[in-house]
Amino acid sequence: MFNNKKLGAFIVPTGVGASIGGFAGDASPWARRFSENSRLIVNPNVVNAGGFSGINDNMFYVEGYSLDEFFKGNLNLIPSRGNKIGIIFDKGIPQHILNVHINTMNAVKAVYGLDIPFFEITKESVGVEFNMEESGISTGSLTNPQTLLETAKSLLAKGAEALAIVCMFENPEDENPDYQNGLGVDPVGGVEAIISHFISKELKVPCAHSPAFDDLEITTELIDGKSASEYITPTFLPCILLGLSNAPKLTATGGISVNELDFLIIPHNCLGSTPVFECLKRNIPVYAIEENSTVLDVTKKKIFPKADGIIPVKSYRDLLEKMCP
Repeated sequence: MFNNKKLGAFIVPTGVGASIGGFAGDASPWARRFSENSRLIVNPNVVNAGGFSGINDNMFYVEGYSLDEFFKGNLNLIPSRGNKIGIIFDKGIPQHILNVHINTMNAVKAVYGLDIPFFEITKESVGVEFNMEESGISTGSLTNPQTLLETAKSLLAKGAEALAIVCMFENPEDENPDYQNGLGVDPVGGVEAIISHFISKELKVPCAHSPAFDDLEITTELIDGKSASEYITPTFLPCILLGLSNAPKLTATGGISVNELDFLIIPHNCLGSTPVFECLKRNIPVYAIEENSTVLDVTKKKIFPKADGIIPVKSYRDLLEKMCP
């Protein structure tokens, strides 16, 4: 049985069609259960849910690139509360859509008391492009990442401690029409990760991305619950603001290091990642959850057949019962 002094990581990779956590905050219930008994590092994909968030005070909200650097031992985490958040808005966002996001920002400030003293609009359009690969993974690119970087530096110079990024996206429904039915891969998840990875790599600062779309209407159709939170709001900004407010600061020294990590929880067939390799090197148990599958096929049997450190577990519930009998 672990206790509140234990530290775990609960990861669901972005853009790989995880059956649990590959949609809109649908891994949150399990992450919250594990966080009742342990401090828990989560990537934004686990808890982000449009106008909702599964984050709580016992979770550390860490973007994917910074997460990899943490597992490598290059970055440590300093617990933080009430971060000063700066928001980057893509110049490509039309004014009427920008107004909705600014209203959302102000609503979040009023309701939750978050510290969001400033935002800036990039000097040029970022130019986000996304697509689905033949493997089923979502990915994409930016035509003008430099304008994002310049705006981020400006906000940090003003005193921002965390960065929310909102870029203009084309409507993604044609890329995966089944997403609203709780099937397949989030078509914009991959390029969202690329955006946040880029800023994290360059600036070593907590950040997260929320897309802006030109269709502000909420759907009146019935949607699968795993995806529903993204279809009942015109902006996904609240979830990243709530996560970033209490995201840990990043440092090369001091704070919480990977050497204090007690376990990693991850879907069973996406084991070819930095967190898994680093945990094996450091003798940190990796719990591979068999009920959570992705479009990948990187399993213990294929690449780690003799790795005792990877422990297959049938379900999140079974692991909870094992850890907290």
